[in-house]
Amino acid sequence: MRIAAKDLSVRYGERAALNGVSLTLEPGQLVGLIGPNGAGKTTLARALAGLVAPVAGEIVYDDQPLGEIPRAQLARHVAYLAQSGGADWPLEVEAIVALGRLPHRTAIGPMAEADRAAIERAIEATELQALRHRRMPELSGGERARALMARALAVEADWLIADEPIAALDPLHQLRAMKLLKTEAARGRGVLAVLHDLTLAARFCDRLIALKDGGIVVDVAAAELTPSQVSEIYGVEAFVGERAGERFVLPWSAS
Repeated sequence: MRIAAKDLSVRYGERAALNGVSLTLEPGQLVGLIGPNGAGKTTLARALAGLVAPVAGEIVYDDQPLGEIPRAQLARHVAYLAQSGGADWPLEVEAIVALGRLPHRTAIGPMAEADRAAIERAIEATELQALRHRRMPELSGGERARALMARALAVEADWLIADEPIAALDPLHQLRAMKLLKTEAARGRGVLAVLHDLTLAARFCDRLIALKDGGIVVDVAAAELTPSQVSEIYGVEAFVGERAGERFVLPWSAS
């Protein structure tokens, strides 16, 4: 499923959060959405997921306008992982992950085998087997983040839109999470992730889209991001290197 936005604008009161943004996202890619704080990244992610209404422009899923897609159907097409999502419910991890299957279930009746299988795949992918019977308030911030990632994966939607999915994770789990997102894209899903770590973004993403002041300023293959573009986006000098055939971008000092 392709997602396309044309001349998309979003306002919060008098402030323009997005101004005339146009892009097309193809399935089978991990796209990193980067840019400074307040650039409009979260707003764009939420708009593409149907959670924020634009004041101008349009969003189309394949050939169907987003506004014409029934909410229940949209919930099966797109899984949205919010930035710092709340997770204080006194539920076990397994029950939290099971919430991801709600778009596929009827209001009553037992859980289908397909739902149970999807839950198990999500728990295994996020390495939560040992935590499945722990309650969410008992977990660390990083463990909660992994549980919420598993909930989003359990939807098994066409698209996963994740807002800062690695922010609360330690370095090992950041690497594992990025590899997981890359794997999901390689399986044919579309993945859009808001990221701040340029090293991981350049290493794992297929494409990077940079926002600044509510507009797209850079849209390149991740392997083509240059130090001058990093300076344009963030106002910092960056060192670009390579290790084991993989590229990294390391911000070093203010421009």
